[in-house]
Amino acid sequence: MNSGSVFYQQLVNGLSLGSIYALIALGYTMVYGIVKLINFAHGDIMMMGAYAGYFVLVAMGPTPFGFCVAMFVSMLFCALLGISIERLAYRPLRNAPRLNSLITAIAVELILQNLMRVLPFVGPNPRQFPAVKVSNINIGSVQIEGIKFLVIVGSVVLMIVLHILVNYTKTGKSMRSVSYDMQASSLMGINVNKTIAITFAIGSILAGAGGMLYATAYPQIDPMMGYMPGLKAFVAAVLGGIGSIPGAMVGGFILGVAETMVKGYGPSAYADAISFSILIVILLIKPSGLLGKKTVVKV
Repeated sequence: MNSGSVFYQQLVNGLSLGSIYALIALGYTMVYGIVKLINFAHGDIMMMGAYAGYFVLVAMGPTPFGFCVAMFVSMLFCALLGISIERLAYRPLRNAPRLNSLITAIAVELILQNLMRVLPFVGPNPRQFPAVKVSNINIGSVQIEGIKFLVIVGSVVLMIVLHILVNYTKTGKSMRSVSYDMQASSLMGINVNKTIAITFAIGSILAGAGGMLYATAYPQIDPMMGYMPGLKAFVAAVLGGIGSIPGAMVGGFILGVAETMVKGYGPSAYADAISFSILIVILLIKPSGLLGKKTVVKV
């Protein structure tokens, strides 16, 4: 394989990984845009979605139909989980100092991780995710793995659906209104609690889809699998501009491509360090992120 083929192969790998980061980052940025909360449990919601899909695939077999059913079950389960977490853990603290909500988010993260470790039908040991067979695609001298092509296409489709939902539906208008001014939205007749719950549900649906796609591309799951992808997705959200949906997408792709390029051309042990170094450099140059907006605080 020549150097050009290696580059394009790593680019495809980076787009595949970056699309997963972007999906998860969208959940972070949507929740932050509405309630100014960093939901650190988001990566573990992704993990729960991967396990939900795993049990469906074990029962039905790793067929294309079984994968579609597993994806649907994973997204539905994560939506219900996200709504439950918002209702039980975050809503009572909505008017409390932000530090309280941040600590609660970390606590929810630890609860989900350790709950899965002690459940008798899950346990702490890694499990092999059922492999879904997808034919490879050849473009010239570059061979694209069918799984990675599926991951990229699936992620892009979900992002397009989210864009349409946020910008062209009544629910999306309510979400944008609440993100600008929660109190004024309430006075205008918008059900703020319902809108925030829907936001958590949508973000969790994307996390569930991201968990399924991540487990499909890297077929091993365990209760701690959501920690590092969740952390990198948070980095992607901040890199693109926390609160900006296009920024989360751009940040996810940049982070994924950068990580795979380092692994392809340099010491793979430095991949994580490079990812976080990019974040530091961007924040030093443009603290609001690539597509974020500067905020003015009146005193």
